[in-house]
Amino acid sequence: MASPTQDALRRRSVTWIVSLATVGLVFDGYDLVVYGTVVPLFLRDPGQLGEVTPAVAGALGSYALIGVLVGALIAGSVADVIGRRKVMLTAYAWFSVGMALTAVTTTTTTFGLLRFVTGLGVGALVATTGALVAEFAPAGKKNLANAITYSGVPLGSLLAAFTAIVLLEAIGWRGMFLIGALPLVTLLPLAFLKMPESPAWLVSRGRVEEARAVAARTGVPLAEPGAADLPATDPAPAGRAGFAGLVGRTYLLPTILLGLLSATGLLLVYALNTWLPELMGRAGFSTNGSLAFLLVLNGGAVLGALVASRFADRFGPKPVVAASFLLGALALVLLTVSLPLGVLLAFVAVVGLGTSGTQILIYGFVATYYRTNVRSAGVAWCAGFGRLGGIGGPLIGGLLIASGLALNAIFYVLTALAVFGALLTLVVPTSASRHALPARRAMPVRLAVEPGDLLAHEAR
Repeated sequence: MASPTQDALRRRSVTWIVSLATVGLVFDGYDLVVYGTVVPLFLRDPGQLGEVTPAVAGALGSYALIGVLVGALIAGSVADVIGRRKVMLTAYAWFSVGMALTAVTTTTTTFGLLRFVTGLGVGALVATTGALVAEFAPAGKKNLANAITYSGVPLGSLLAAFTAIVLLEAIGWRGMFLIGALPLVTLLPLAFLKMPESPAWLVSRGRVEEARAVAARTGVPLAEPGAADLPATDPAPAGRAGFAGLVGRTYLLPTILLGLLSATGLLLVYALNTWLPELMGRAGFSTNGSLAFLLVLNGGAVLGALVASRFADRFGPKPVVAASFLLGALALVLLTVSLPLGVLLAFVAVVGLGTSGTQILIYGFVATYYRTNVRSAGVAWCAGFGRLGGIGGPLIGGLLIASGLALNAIFYVLTALAVFGALLTLVVPTSASRHALPARRAMPVRLAVEPGDLLAHEAR
């Protein structure tokens, strides 16, 4: 058993890691929604970037997501080879510079190009964060740790909506994008000092001595039983690493299904976060009132995902993800009913759980599904391939609005997608890594030989 000193050291280390990872994804969420908050301004004022129609606005919203797709797929493979830490630090710097440059653009062409470039960094971050957190989180709390971390996305969305309500008129859309560049001078230096490489990844690459050094410094054991981990006696995971490991017999079908699941979730997330202010504006709400719906949507996502993650750790993420999708579908239907404002806001919060909140749970599902040497690639695949849905979200929303479809009909289309997501979740096989290895009792493992060394650990 670990000593009290080691337990305290581990808690402090995990707190730092989860906190930094969460703040990083706060800016991911800010990037997601900041564009949605300024779309009405672009549509109504050609003096900002030139004439922007709903179709052009939808396309501009998708360029960043194409970048996220490319960045995630590249980073997933790279992170399983060079490590999670290097990719995450690079991503912080990359998307910060991209946001700053976007703030000084003057045409739709350069705006769209820089949104794509910024998306590369955002994709790299999303693809790597889940793997790192899952490898540091204690057994039995991996879904909770990932839910806390990925709650940064809707928290960032809340920040963007709130900032737009309070400051958009004063600082304009350029000031909104400059705020997104703050990680360059805040988060990046802290992460450089406080975010270690994953010991599990180091072991998977045969760098055991480095892993021991990180374990001593952080109090985190090298091996820990879990749904997606190998027994502690295995020095490194068997099988091919990175994306090559995803196309084998063990993971091919689940990876396809999880990619489609993520695409469905992100289509809902991006459609609502891009177009909800405009939709509610057309329903008769003021500009600030419409933005307030984004606050409620993403607030419901955060609170709902944190609660649901505890059930996911207890009962497994699969049934919880399916139930969350269905709750979102029901709430979307109820948005078409004439309701008092307070009740309407409550249902919008449930929609947040069933869309952005469900996507948080999906990332936790994926991060605990794969073995160590393909975990980052698995998360990257779902973050990257899933962005096809994210790319489609703003485009589909723009096309639905441009077609003149009734507001209720648009909500029914989103409802059908949420039901499809629930059905897709139910056909994902049980975690393949549970079956990839024979069950056996883990033997005690000594990670160091010096008496009193914090590396002394007995694998449970």
